Amino acid sequence: MGLTPPDGAVGKLCRYAELLLEQNKVMNLTAITQPEQVARLHFLDSAAILAWPAGGGAGWLSGKSLIDVGTGAGFPGVVLKILEPSLSLTLVDSIGKRVAWLENVCKALSLDNVRCLHARAEELALEEGFRDAFDAAVSRAVASFPALCELCLPYVKVRGRFIAMKSVESGQEIRNGENAVKQLGGRSLPGWDYPIPGGEVTHRLVCVEKIAPTPKGLPRSWGKIKKAPL
Repeated sequence: MGLTPPDGAVGKLCRYAELLLEQNKVMNLTAITQPEQVARLHFLDSAAILAWPAGGGAGWLSGKSLIDVGTGAGFPGVVLKILEPSLSLTLVDSIGKRVAWLENVCKALSLDNVRCLHARAEELALEEGFRDAFDAAVSRAVASFPALCELCLPYVKVRGRFIAMKSVESGQEIRNGENAVKQLGGRSLPGWDYPIPGGEVTHRLVCVEKIAPTPKGLPRSWGKIKKAPL
């Protein structure tokens, strides 16, 4: 993918995989349980954000602040932190047991400048210090694109980026989110379809630039977001 892992990164990724598969025996973290599949479908897939051509090169997240909304087992945020150690990372998930496990993972991997927060994304985005506060927001396999825009764009600074990780069959879903992008202060950037090395899987990065502050009153409650997408 044109990326050069920093010293120690491969060892940390291997340890991360071990911790993931061990914890998966007692907690539902992933349906992917073969180590080679974890490497390709979780790690390489997450790493694609660093390889995004429109980002400006492999170091486009260097020294930046990133929030991973609905991080689950830590994808893509933990992988990005391992591959770009200068990243200031915030992981957010609504399930407390996952967040507690992620805190232990970050300690085991000696990852600094990482916050693991048990919170609902639509509520945390209203708090001072989180709204309009991050250089980038990412989300993977969380919700439909219109809903993701409302959950994630409020976190992003003006001139920052929101990246949703989607399938290549997401065209209509993305078109359905065009109104949400505009209402939330964003503008769509060209997406990027990328093959995951070592297989026949192709995924898509859907990219939005924040060009204006998100209006007050957004995001709404999760019930309203689901019932009446922007």
